[in-house]
Amino acid sequence: MLYSFRRCPYAMRARLAIAASQQAVELREILLRDKPEHMLSLSPKGTVPVLWLDTDLEGEQVIDESRDVMQWALQQNDPLDWLSRADEQLVDAFDETFKHHLDRYKYATRYTDETPANAETQQAHRQVCHDMLRELEDQLGDGWLGGDSPGYTDIAILPFIRQFRIADMAWFDAHLDLPQVHQWVMRFLDWPLFHAVMHKYDLWQDGATGNDFPPR
Repeated sequence: MLYSFRRCPYAMRARLAIAASQQAVELREILLRDKPEHMLSLSPKGTVPVLWLDTDLEGEQVIDESRDVMQWALQQNDPLDWLSRADEQLVDAFDETFKHHLDRYKYATRYTDETPANAETQQAHRQVCHDMLRELEDQLGDGWLGGDSPGYTDIAILPFIRQFRIADMAWFDAHLDLPQVHQWVMRFLDWPLFHAVMHKYDLWQDGATGNDFPPR
């Protein structure tokens, strides 16, 4: 059973890996401002995804880090060979540095205790993200990182780059001077698997049954 929030990039990459691995789970769509008590009892930190496994062979297990969910799913079944294209160091950089600056660019008013929420500060954070994307430009010659099809690294970091685009889509689409990166992001957004995992489910209610996932 998987607690998830559709727009969260961490939950998004977990759903993508589960769908690619063809592991069937019960998905419970939630709002982060209204977290179910059962989810909090499994993972008190209150973030998504939260995967709850309860099997006769392995007993009960809770996995509440998105990359651990990805690893679990792909270790069960990896038909697209994603794990062979896992650059953990690059994913670490995006999870730490890119996400840090993305948050302060996209949600500047949340961090006024650190820096003023003004255009100059936002542009400085955007520039750090832009510079990290520039380093990927020459690695995308075949369309994806490490090949001509998506792999683990693409799936782990693209949900965050999607958020970066959403922060100012007009700027990203018209002024991002990285054509390979731009095409890579748009290719991801047009990808059928992405559309499948972004299906909009009704919110889960206590006592109700969740949704079959991946969609059939």
